Amino acid sequence: MNKLTVSPSPHVHSGDSVKKNMYGVIIALMPALLASLWFFGVGALVVTLTSVAACLLFEFLIQKYLLNRAPSILDGSAIITGLLLAFNLPSNLPIALIIIGAAVSIGIGKMAFGGLGNNPFNPALVGRVFLLISFPVQMTSWPLPIASRMSYVDALTGATPLAVLKEGVKSGQSMAELTEKIPSSINLFLGNMGGSLGEVAAIALIIGLAYMLIRRIITWHIPVSVIATVLIFTGILHLVDPQQYVSPLFHLLTGGLLLGAIFMATDYVTSPMSHPGMIVFGVGIGVITVLIRVFGAYPEGVSFAILIMNAFTPLINKYIKPKAFGEVAKPVKA
Repeated sequence: MNKLTVSPSPHVHSGDSVKKNMYGVIIALMPALLASLWFFGVGALVVTLTSVAACLLFEFLIQKYLLNRAPSILDGSAIITGLLLAFNLPSNLPIALIIIGAAVSIGIGKMAFGGLGNNPFNPALVGRVFLLISFPVQMTSWPLPIASRMSYVDALTGATPLAVLKEGVKSGQSMAELTEKIPSSINLFLGNMGGSLGEVAAIALIIGLAYMLIRRIITWHIPVSVIATVLIFTGILHLVDPQQYVSPLFHLLTGGLLLGAIFMATDYVTSPMSHPGMIVFGVGIGVITVLIRVFGAYPEGVSFAILIMNAFTPLINKYIKPKAFGEVAKPVKA
């Protein structure tokens, strides 16, 4: 007689795994990496290699000697943290500061909470914000694209378009005057502007988004809700007073909006589980980003917005839950 074997769920495997999805994200980041190498040359190469190597090293050392567990550096998560940290840094940042940022990202942002799957905040953003607060001068000295390709230490620097806009508005300049000082929309789209490694080429980030959506590594809910919220919010402001507030397209193509919405807000661990929760999460990021950019002291607000909403993720998961499989609706009392 044949015996019925009963085993724990899941009974059907989709073929996905942490390692497979992590390396899928790494592949999606390659267009942005190539764009950063084109615009910033040797500086982008030094910053990226240092960041990735340092993240791998710190994760290995912490797992092996502090947590006494087998190192899992080949699962791809430390590589992604290193890439995303590098993408949030200027291409002339001193190596010592990159290593400090990697130590904070892995040691505090990730391993202090138990490692992959337990961290409440995006590790790369923890490192980035730590460096921004601790070393503001070095973190806001942005090499000019193309002109600084062959130099790392002595790169020519300039302000980002968001910084130009922020300072111009403060000094009372009209939007027409400021428009002449910032790159054209096509240059913003292609990446010919000052900024961190991963935020200068919108087209490269969009290619990465398309790849992850096609491969179903992420869903559309967070990126679309973040981007749509920023476009709607800034569009309303621009319609109310076009001389005071720049167009929504400028906000979309500048700063870390696309990088954050596509690659950092969609982090599996630090974002909500349900699709409605993801939309609430994305809308929150978009609103906070615009508030900081338009009314705050910093020209950019994406990193702070994502970290703030990371803190709200447990609450979102608690109150916006997916319907349990097989759940039957409660009968309505007469």
